[in-house]
Amino acid sequence: MAAHTSAAPPTPWSKGLAKPTIHETAYVHAFSNIIGDVRVGADVMIAPGTSIRADEGTPFRIGANSNIQDGVVIHGLSDGKVVGGDGQDYSVWIGRDTSITHMALINGPAYIGDHCFIGFRSTVFNARIGDGCIVMMHVLIQDVEIPPGRYVPSGSVITTQHEANRLPEVQSLDQEFANHVVDINNTLRSGYQCAEDTACVTAIRSELERSYQSDMNTYMPTSTGSLGTEIITQVRQLLAQGYRVSTEYADVRRFRACSWTSCPMIQSNREGDVIAALEACMAEHPNDYVRLIGVDTASKRRVVETIIQRPGGKAVVQSAPTAVPNRNGSYAPSNASSSSAAPGGSVGAAANVVQTVQQLISQGYRIGLEYADSRRFQTSSWKTCGPVQSNRTDDVMMSIDHCLQDHAGEYVRLIGIDAQAKRRVMEMIIQRPSDTGGKAQASSRPSSGSSYAGMGTVAPSAGTLDSDVAVTVERWLAQGCRIGLEHANIRRFRTSSWTTAAPLTATHAAGVLAELDAALSQFVGEYVRIVGIDSKAKRRVAEVIIQRPGGGQAKSAPQSSTVTSSRSVQSYGAPTNGSSPQRLSNEVVNQVQQLLAQGHRIGTEHVDTRRFRSGTWSSCAPIDSTRMADVLASLETCLQEHQGEYVRLIGIDSNAKRRVAEVILQRP
Repeated sequence: MAAHTSAAPPTPWSKGLAKPTIHETAYVHAFSNIIGDVRVGADVMIAPGTSIRADEGTPFRIGANSNIQDGVVIHGLSDGKVVGGDGQDYSVWIGRDTSITHMALINGPAYIGDHCFIGFRSTVFNARIGDGCIVMMHVLIQDVEIPPGRYVPSGSVITTQHEANRLPEVQSLDQEFANHVVDINNTLRSGYQCAEDTACVTAIRSELERSYQSDMNTYMPTSTGSLGTEIITQVRQLLAQGYRVSTEYADVRRFRACSWTSCPMIQSNREGDVIAALEACMAEHPNDYVRLIGVDTASKRRVVETIIQRPGGKAVVQSAPTAVPNRNGSYAPSNASSSSAAPGGSVGAAANVVQTVQQLISQGYRIGLEYADSRRFQTSSWKTCGPVQSNRTDDVMMSIDHCLQDHAGEYVRLIGIDAQAKRRVMEMIIQRPSDTGGKAQASSRPSSGSSYAGMGTVAPSAGTLDSDVAVTVERWLAQGCRIGLEHANIRRFRTSSWTTAAPLTATHAAGVLAELDAALSQFVGEYVRIVGIDSKAKRRVAEVIIQRPGGGQAKSAPQSSTVTSSRSVQSYGAPTNGSSPQRLSNEVVNQVQQLLAQGHRIGTEHVDTRRFRSGTWSSCAPIDSTRMADVLASLETCLQEHQGEYVRLIGIDSNAKRRVAEVILQRP
């Protein structure tokens, strides 16, 4: 495509109709505008959407090997010049090997030296930037001279020479990054020039066709047809992204210990050779597990592990959909067909596991799976099952079923992952060594509302503590935490003034639960909570209320609806009868946890039946804390103080000063 260039328009200060001068090796995209006396050097890359106008301030000069990226604007005032590297006057001078990155604004008079980097949306006006400077994102530089080799942090405003002189020196890693950007854009320049050259493109297409035909002639499917199409597709994706492929095998005993042995190394990166090597490994070890490994040789790490055969020579033909990570960290799903099994059918998972998966998926979270034997469970050293890339409930439940079968006799837990925030939002044990059949076992007794209920947890010895508490205690002890106990009457509870009880002496779950039972009897009529303490870090890791006034335990309301993060009005739990405070349901607790994790504030409001009809709500006491325990305590205090009224939870975005969620907690 021809570059869009034009002469400067006739004006009182410029009547020469000067035109751009562009070196023959430079590349200027057709969607950029270059006007007036702009002198573009050799091997320069000018990306789409740039505007370089020497129609007021003139001339401009862009040095060799520099790149002007998308959305950059270069302009200049008619008054004011800078002395360029050649000793002549310019409105804007940009040196060699310099990157002016996306959406930057350069307004002359301006001088930018050699080997510089100007970050996204940064502005340079009436300034001089020395050689080798690194200017990061959203920076303003005006009326100053930046000495050579200085680093300007993102968001800086440099408008006085004193500020410019105090800037730190550029580090070697910063300069390497700037050089890398120059090299990348030089490669892009060559690629764009080739794309517009018919002869160059024709040669590449011919080479691709020869390579494809060679692969097709080399790879002939074996008579066994052992590998499914989804495995072949995954191999093709790995090879296309430059990864190496290898294989490992393990018998049943070593599989449980995760002690894999490598098959002969696959040296070729041609699809036919790799497929043949995979099938050869499977044929050589028919009674073992065989798995495919994708290896990133550059970073020396594994990017995917997929079991392709199980004992008995049974190939994994219809596995859960797999995905191969791209170089940028995103995932490209394969074309594997999805399962048509109904959730909880062939999978055999308990109903609360299916419900939890559905809730996580509906909230936009990803699902992960981890396993650990009894020894690793005690040290909290979990290993990851194969990645679950699908967001369909059927596919996720099939992946869960595979993980349970592969790790029968071990602990398996389900993980909810917030991909955007890159954090875990939930961990739920769905199998324990005592479970049979590799399935998530559902309790035959009614669940108390906890995700953990009935998942093979130990029962408390005295029979009075809720099963949720037993699971929590067992988990904390397995992670090496100590258990503490605190209590508070109603008045102290409102001010969060807890009193520490005598320390628990037991170190195993049954003993701790027995001591907790005794403590509940001692502090009847008060709030009682257990505290998980990390002894090494000397800090609290969790707090759970296990008793409320009247001696009643904290019971969870039945789960009845799905929590969403958008602003919508929902109701949780059964109506209260006004006689005792209501325990918050797990869905409300999860909603609070999500809001706090996203940096939002929590508020509460109440209203009687008459004012509810007119939407006239009144605020409860403000919640200043962002700690989970304090927020939940404040919510329950509001519920207790306003029994017989509507009470709702508010999620507030403090920065945008708007509400992001409204959830009705209680109805008359």
